[in-house]
Amino acid sequence: MLKRFSFLALVALSLVACTPSDKPALKFNSTDITGASFAQKLALNDAATKTPRTLDSFKGKVTVFFFGYMFCPDYCPTTMTTLNAALAKMSLEDAKQVEVVFVTVDPKRDKPEELTKYVAAFNPNFKALYGSEDAITTTAKDWKIIYQKAQVKDEFSYLVDHSTQMYAFDKQGRIRLMIRHETGADVIAKDLTLLTKS
Repeated sequence: MLKRFSFLALVALSLVACTPSDKPALKFNSTDITGASFAQKLALNDAATKTPRTLDSFKGKVTVFFFGYMFCPDYCPTTMTTLNAALAKMSLEDAKQVEVVFVTVDPKRDKPEELTKYVAAFNPNFKALYGSEDAITTTAKDWKIIYQKAQVKDEFSYLVDHSTQMYAFDKQGRIRLMIRHETGADVIAKDLTLLTKS
């Protein structure tokens, strides 16, 4: 069974910053990590277009990032299904303001063309990012994502233990929420709707 690395939630909580005093704090159900000092950089490629993407590429929309891999037997498909269900529970207008981005932690096996098909199977609007092993390692470290190979049988047969939390960014490109894997679609829908209004 894959590890959840639940201690990351404690790390995220320790990095929470208060919202500016001149604005009322939004009441999220997920962990509010507004002002966190991590997840400040992104330099990967879009799986569909094979063009470079940075955090600036996603400004203008609320963006949810999830790190995983195509061969994941449990957490990844469950999370992607939940995110799709969350969007379906939002108003059409609000849902159009949300971008879901899947970032592979298994660039050796997750090729761009296959990644594009993988995320589209959950929702045709979902995006996927990939990069070299070094680029993925750098991004994961900056985003406090832990991953490692497990149950290795050979070069192409293995599982990957990985962090299962999602991160939500607001339209200005600022990290705002840490969403736990077990969070239900209703809660995610409410939190993302709040972010679209902020």
